[in-house]
Amino acid sequence: MSGSHESAARVAPAALETFMQRALARCEVEETSYLAVARALVTASRMGTDSHGLRLLPHYVRAVQGGRINPRPAMRFTRRLAGTGYLDADDGFGHLAGYRAIEHAIAMADEVGIGAVAVGRSSHFGAAGCYALEAARRGYVGLSFCNADALVSLHQGQGPFHGTNPIAFAAPVPDQSPYLLDMATSAVPWNRVQQYAAIRRELPPNVVVDAAGRLTTDATRATSLLPLGGADFGFKGAGLAGMVEVLSATMTGMIHGFRMLPMSGDDMHTPRGVGHFFLVMRPDAFVEREVYERGMLDYLEDLRAQPALEGCEVLAPGDREWRCQAQRDAEGIPLDSANVLAYAGLAERLLIPALF
Repeated sequence: MSGSHESAARVAPAALETFMQRALARCEVEETSYLAVARALVTASRMGTDSHGLRLLPHYVRAVQGGRINPRPAMRFTRRLAGTGYLDADDGFGHLAGYRAIEHAIAMADEVGIGAVAVGRSSHFGAAGCYALEAARRGYVGLSFCNADALVSLHQGQGPFHGTNPIAFAAPVPDQSPYLLDMATSAVPWNRVQQYAAIRRELPPNVVVDAAGRLTTDATRATSLLPLGGADFGFKGAGLAGMVEVLSATMTGMIHGFRMLPMSGDDMHTPRGVGHFFLVMRPDAFVEREVYERGMLDYLEDLRAQPALEGCEVLAPGDREWRCQAQRDAEGIPLDSANVLAYAGLAERLLIPALF
């Protein structure tokens, strides 16, 4: 969500997408790339994930202007087996690489029932859920994974080793929005820590450590996230992060996150060599389509009907996002005061129409 609890302005999704496209076009980014970036960022912000949505545009402008990201990549796909392939992203935007990889995976799944694409020489791709969601919206089960620079300690480790290494899973549901799980393998996102530090709010226990590896609830002292499961059960999150690392780095020939340049930093010239991995499955390659659809509906009906704790509600993965999307589509996507200033600055520097 937005970094401030109060929005300074709201903007229609279509207007935000147009602004993003214009900003990147002024940076000499070719059309297919800027369309993919804007599509992914607005998709994330419509669902309430602004940390992987509208907040990223100023960073991407710096990265492409600095030379870290190739504005005109010649991405190359190689099909290696009936259901597998490799996409060389040519240091372009990870969003274009993600959508292209999903397209290739869908094509293979349509033909042989399953399609997996490893992506190398890429960059940050925003929210992992965007690409799994694209598969689900077209009737396929989709998974997406990505490694990242070190921000998360190993279980009982002192300093950061893994990235937040997201896992996204989406599945189609007849006559409903897809089932969508999009999660980091850390106890909390790093963005949450930054938000709490900015407003001097105390963090929950067992989610971050300081420079000496000691637990702290002071967001300003946090230097590393704990893996999912916290101090006691973090071996679970660390194991999941390692799985993502194998899929996204080892299976793509890229360096793993501990050796990767940080996303934020002074070097905006050197490509980071990010890896992604995508898997798409056609449900009727395993059971009849009617069996799959009935099973999904029965599962979600049972899940949502479960009794909740007082004052709470049981939700399926994706339910919160679809509610947020409906609200933001109707009322506009909120920007806090810092984002309003950042977007005004971009408009002035890039000589494009202001968003407000």
